[in-house]
Amino acid sequence: MRRRMRSRVLSALVVALSLAAVAPATASAGDLDLDSATIPSLQARMSAGRLTATRLTAAYLDRVRAVDRKVNAVLAVNPAALAQARESDARRRAGHLRGPLDGIPVLVKDNVDTRDQQTTAGSRALRSRPAKDATLITRLRGAGAVILGKANLSEWANFRAAKPTSGWSGVGGQTGNPYVLDRNPCGSSAGSAAGVAASLAQVAIGSETDGSIVCPAGMTATVGHKPSVGLVSRTGVVPISAEQDTAGPIARHVVDVALTLSVLQGRDPADPATGAYPPDQPTDYARLLRPGALRGARIGIWRLPVLGPDVDAVVTRTKAALAKAGAEVVEVELPYQDRIGQLEFPALLTEFHRDIDRYLATRTGVPRDLADLIAYNRADPLEQTCFAGQELFERALAAPGPDDPKYLATRAELNDLARRSIDETVAKYHLDAIASPTNPPAWKTDCTKGDNDVIPSSTPTAVAGYPDVTVPAGSIGPLPVGISFMAGRWSDARMLAFAADFERSVPARERPHYLPTLDH
Repeated sequence: MRRRMRSRVLSALVVALSLAAVAPATASAGDLDLDSATIPSLQARMSAGRLTATRLTAAYLDRVRAVDRKVNAVLAVNPAALAQARESDARRRAGHLRGPLDGIPVLVKDNVDTRDQQTTAGSRALRSRPAKDATLITRLRGAGAVILGKANLSEWANFRAAKPTSGWSGVGGQTGNPYVLDRNPCGSSAGSAAGVAASLAQVAIGSETDGSIVCPAGMTATVGHKPSVGLVSRTGVVPISAEQDTAGPIARHVVDVALTLSVLQGRDPADPATGAYPPDQPTDYARLLRPGALRGARIGIWRLPVLGPDVDAVVTRTKAALAKAGAEVVEVELPYQDRIGQLEFPALLTEFHRDIDRYLATRTGVPRDLADLIAYNRADPLEQTCFAGQELFERALAAPGPDDPKYLATRAELNDLARRSIDETVAKYHLDAIASPTNPPAWKTDCTKGDNDVIPSSTPTAVAGYPDVTVPAGSIGPLPVGISFMAGRWSDARMLAFAADFERSVPARERPHYLPTLDH
């Protein structure tokens, strides 16, 4: 969940520092360049006998030990990771591979239940192991993926304090942005995105209620996919709102996101939202990433000048690049945004109280409900060191119940306006997708002031339950900016195809700089 607050976009000059003095070791293991490697290229190496899953996993674990002291993205390494890699190698030798993710190290946001590691949502109140895996973890294990560890996050997915600091949790501390370490990685999937950007894993799992996948992905020059709600099961994921929550993949390359989504997606009887999953959804999204997807497509550019002139310049270059790739590009504005902004937060307060109480009932040795969580935080000094307040918890506790007529009317109007904002824009301009800047340049992390962000582009898709795919589009100084592709529900495959074609046309991603700060 991203809290939107007034901000000014920061522009800055890079300090004249020697990168050799401050950057961690190159993301490589022998002749293997982890930063540029894709899942298909890794599988080709393993098939040719030039790489093993054990060696790949060991390389990533070495990278975590060498680099994560700067970034602090990995909350806990999985002690069983190398054993899982060895099992993958044994399957390969026996000719029993389970698919493209077999032997691939995956980092998991620590609000996703894992039976063999603690799942805390960043809160010291939840330091225990769940009874069973989340459905998406079961699918990853079934596909042979190596669960490398748990990623840090904004505590309670940024739904605790009125002035949160993204990337901070009581369990994991503060995650930094690999491009400029004292700049914020955005949240709440901060560790997932920063970890992938720093080549600490091949792919990561994040989750989003509003902006929590796409904003950190945009801030760290990674690819993030917020799927259509109902495409990926939420069972075993610490909730904010069943109406908006979804998990999704983050990686350095669109193809890796597509391959991971192919494993994650599918119906789950325990998650009613997946009952709407269409029978004609692709089973292999990567197969649909054909070159030339943008050729002949009609793309609407939603500029969002509130993000400032530097971001707008990135949008102007993006518009030109889309046209050069063969797309027809028109400028658009999405209606109803002010009203959507007024309605979303009150609805989420009610839904959080309802859904967190249900989730806590599945756990043992943790607070029983939201009231108990509030009491725990008041008694734990470490929980008051950065997220000093818990105003959202307190407001959620006092919010109308889920059967309250005012709440029901608010959610109905909210859903209607969010869907119409996209559907009417697509119909009016005959669009195949809407493209919009994902994020401003990263602000300086400051526990006293909290976040200094304004991230309006994620809200329409988040509330509507529609897909949003962000891909690197450029930088302002050393700070990355992403471009998001969005359209109607279940259009995930096409949005990934547009993002992949943009990635080919505009290879905007640069490796992280690990600068300590900026002069501004």
